[in-house]
Amino acid sequence: MYILGDIGNTETKLCIVSKNNKISKKITFLSKSVNNNQLNILFKKNKIQLNKIEKILFCSVVPKTFSIINKFLSKKFKLKCYEVKKLNLKSLIKIKVDYKQVGSDRITNAISLMNNKNNFIILDFGTATTFDVLIKNTYYGGIIAPGVRLSLNTLSDKATLIPKIDLKKINKVIGNNTISAVRSGFFWGYAGLIDNIIYLIKKETRKSFKVIITGGFSNLFKNSIKTKASQNQDITIKGLIKISKLIK
Repeated sequence: MYILGDIGNTETKLCIVSKNNKISKKITFLSKSVNNNQLNILFKKNKIQLNKIEKILFCSVVPKTFSIINKFLSKKFKLKCYEVKKLNLKSLIKIKVDYKQVGSDRITNAISLMNNKNNFIILDFGTATTFDVLIKNTYYGGIIAPGVRLSLNTLSDKATLIPKIDLKKINKVIGNNTISAVRSGFFWGYAGLIDNIIYLIKKETRKSFKVIITGGFSNLFKNSIKTKASQNQDITIKGLIKISKLIK
């Protein structure tokens, strides 16, 4: 059994994965508030057996949270807790950009999909909205745009008369009150941003791509953009499964 995890700016997702690559447990908690007591409670609640764990691997964009989890798991399981960026990934993927400048979750997602035949654009609705470009076996780079939830919260925090709202699909473009106007701006604004960035990637590279979307708002946008896209919510964990084979 392996412990594989994705430490994001907002949430940490931790999975228990069997040797035949089946996900048996999924645990999610807030990244910034994690501590030893919380981790102890989570592991006891989920009845994770100490003697069954053989490998531990994380991708992380929050060094402080990884440090806390690393110390906890290393002590609890008497195993080294690996981080994706510390491994030699050259046998799995070519990286055309400065490796230090790319989040390990984004590299992990690219490795998850890479098949040496197809080109992919990976759209991840996380704290930031990211686009990553994978051309066959090479990670070419990407685009980072403001996250949908972060932008919504910032707007309501800074504009006194705009309330907190939940974003949902809206058919009309012109709003008839503050809430519908904000929903329209974010829904149609992000739909347009997505389609335009994908169009520009295709124009710049002169290649065709399969588009994969993941993350919190992927359900909302998967059928609301002009671009044909497939949803994959386990892309990061599947990438970690591939990378875990490097750990002997």
